Amino acid sequence: MPAEASRVRQNYLAIVVAAIASFLFEAIWYSVFLDLWLKGIGHNRQWLESTGVSLGLQCATALLAAAALAAVISAFTQRTGAQTAWRGIKIAVALWAGCVLTTMATEYVFEVRSYAIFCVNAGFWLIGMMLMGAIVGAWKKKQKN
Repeated sequence: MPAEASRVRQNYLAIVVAAIASFLFEAIWYSVFLDLWLKGIGHNRQWLESTGVSLGLQCATALLAAAALAAVISAFTQRTGAQTAWRGIKIAVALWAGCVLTTMATEYVFEVRSYAIFCVNAGFWLIGMMLMGAIVGAWKKKQKN
C-alpha cells in the first residue's frame, strides 16, 4: 500500500463534535447514576458539594481527554479499513475492550471496588466511545482537489 493511501487525515471538526457529544453524554450518564456513583466511591452529595474542586478544570480535562480519545478512534478507524460509522463503532468497542476494560478491571479488583461502580464507569466509557466512533467514522474529511 502506498504511503499516501495509508495516511491518516484527521477531521478536527468531527473530533471536536465527538468530544462535545461524549462530554454531554457523560453529564447525562453521571446525573442518572449520581447516587450509585457517589456510593461506589464512598461519598455522598454533601461531600460532592463541599470539595471546592474547580468545575471548569474538571470540564476542561474531560473535554480534552475525550478529544484525544476521539482522535485515536478516528486514526484507528482510518488505518484499518473503510471509514464508516459502523467501523468507527467497532473500533471504539475493540479499543474499549482491549484498553479501557482491562485497565479498569485490574484497577478495580486491586482496589476492591464494587461491581456496581465498575459497571457505571465502564458502561459510560463503552457507550461514550461508541458515540465518538460513530461520529468520527461517519464524518469523512473532504478531499482537497
